[in-house]
Order: sequence, then structure tokens, then C-alpha cells
Amino acid sequence: MELTYVLGFLLALLFTVILTPLVKRFALYAGVVDKPNHRKVHTTQMPRLGGVAIYLAFAGALLISGLWGGFSQWQSNAVYGLLAGGTIIVLIGALDDKFELSAKVKFAGQLAAAAVVVIGFDLKVQFLNIPFGSAYNLEDWISIPLTIFWIVGVTNAINLIDGLDGLAAGVSGIATATMLALAIMMGNVTVAMISALLLGGIIGFLFFNFHPAKIFMGDSGALFLGFALATLSILGFKQATVVSLVVPILILGVPLSDTFFAIVRRVLNKTSIATPDKSHLHHCLLQVGFSHRQTVLIIYGMSFVFAVCAVVLSQWFQWLTVLIVIFVLLLMEVAAEAIGIISRGKKPVLHFLRKLQVKTAKLLGLRTLK
Repeated sequence: MELTYVLGFLLALLFTVILTPLVKRFALYAGVVDKPNHRKVHTTQMPRLGGVAIYLAFAGALLISGLWGGFSQWQSNAVYGLLAGGTIIVLIGALDDKFELSAKVKFAGQLAAAAVVVIGFDLKVQFLNIPFGSAYNLEDWISIPLTIFWIVGVTNAINLIDGLDGLAAGVSGIATATMLALAIMMGNVTVAMISALLLGGIIGFLFFNFHPAKIFMGDSGALFLGFALATLSILGFKQATVVSLVVPILILGVPLSDTFFAIVRRVLNKTSIATPDKSHLHHCLLQVGFSHRQTVLIIYGMSFVFAVCAVVLSQWFQWLTVLIVIFVLLLMEVAAEAIGIISRGKKPVLHFLRKLQVKTAKLLGLRTLK
């Protein structure tokens, strides 16, 4: 079975390498380009629509893999649901790449894609496993909106971090590789195969997208990768162990935390949460003084740490899970305040730690004097 995953990965990679230059030519011909502005890092027009190449390669490899491996081994509704919802999300993203759709139109398209997966193909969170508690069966009136919220949230989280060459693709690749590893460990053939194919498409695209990029994935790519990762996380962890509530969040820790901080930042600044700004994680690291490539590699490293935590926590005891999650959250908050991702002036945790440091120093000083 592992050989099937490898062959599927290589097939998707090959398809993406072949299709990406063709999509690039079409994007330039059709005028689907990303123009520089005050929020963007690049200074020249870049072709978009790279996500179309990823999706076509993934879909083609998925259909071929199903023919040689047999769809009977997979959850067929998962495959068809992902393809149906993915088609909608890629079309919305491609139209946005060309015409810059309004936020309301894009959100409506994301809701439609999520509804197709959840309602049309019955892919939803069925159990809620709470650490130190029991597994709860979720009624449809809770399960359906919760799953749609998760899909739309993750979809937008990947889109928000798509600000540097290779950033969204690399972070998505690390998350996909983590899901592949966990799916193999749990014996989930469907998630493992889909993850292998998606990872092949992502790696193939990175050949053209890593700094200096030759093509951007655009919203067609960022939205599709977010949508696919959200759907895979539902398939992979809806009936897993007591840490199933934590593992998918950790796997997607970087984009989800960046989205969370963006919402908090905009609420504090009294602006709409849909208003774009230049204070995302990658912007802050660039402002600190890191180069374009260094910033991307740092965020890759952060994503890798989250991925390792997810794999480890899926095998560990509950109390260790809680302690490590608390430590990771505290570390995230300290790092966010240090680089100013939330606010340049409001840094409550850092101020508390500094006061604690001063009091500790004074206490130790008094003891030394004695």
C-alpha cells in the first residue's frame, strides 16, 4: 500500500510540473496577473492562477489512482465531495484572481463549497472528543454548522498567509505531510492517499513558486489548499482519540494562529476583520530585518514544530497533551507580542514577565545582601 502512496505522489508531482508552465502562459495571455501595491512585497507583475495547475494535477492523479487502486478501498463520498467542493472553490478563486471579487461574493462561494461537502456528501464532524472527558455524539444541528465553520475558517487561514513566495505552499505541504503520516499510522487509506496526491501537487508547484517565484498560486490555489486541508482534517480525525480536538488545530497552527491574531488586532484597532493590513506574521518578520527567504524558512520551521507536536500528542497521555498545548500557546503569545503582530504598544504578557523578572531580581538581591 505504501508503494501506491509513493506512485500517487510522483504522479501528482509530474502532472503539476507539466501543467504549471502551461497555466503560467495562459495567465499572462489572459492578463491574470498580481499587481504590486502598498501591502505586497513583490515589485513587478506576476502571473497568478497557479492553483489551477495544482488542482488539475491533483484531480487527474486522484482519478487515475482510483482506477488502478480501486475506489472501493476509499470512502467514495470523500473523494467525490472533495472534487465537487474543490471545483467550486477553485472557480471562485480563479474568478477572484482575474476580477478581484468582493469579500461577500468570495465568502458566499466558500459557504457553497463547504455546504456541498457537508450536506451533499455527508462529510461532517460526528464526534467531539474532549480531553479528560467522553466522546459526544453531535446532532446535525450542531455538527453541520460547526463543520462548515471549520472548513471556511481554515480555507481563509491559508489564504491570509499567502503573502510571500512559497509561503502558503510550503506551510500547506508540511501540514499535508503531517496528515499523511498520521493517516498511515491510523490505517486511514482514504486520507493517506488523498494527502499523498495533494503533497505531490504542492511540491511540484514549489519548484516554480519558491523565492524567487515564477508564478503565484493566487486565490485559486490558496483557497483550494485551505479547503482540501480542512476536509482532510475532518476525514482523518473525526473519530480519532481524545486529542482529536487538538491535533488538527496543531497541524494548522501557523495559519490558524496568524488568522486569530489578525482578528484580535483588527478588533483592537476598531477596523473590520475583513480589512487587509500589513501586520501578518510574515510582514512582522520582514520588518524585524529578516530577508524574504529567511522569513519563509522561519515560518516553515514553526510549522514543522507544530507538526511534530501534533504527531507526538496523538500518541501521548491526556495530561501531557494539556501541558504541552498550554506551553505552546504561551510561547505563541510571547512571540506574537515580541514582533508586534497584535499591537505595537499593547503587550500584556511581556509586561507581566518583565515585572516578574524585576521582582525576582529584587528578591534575589535582598537575599544576596543578607
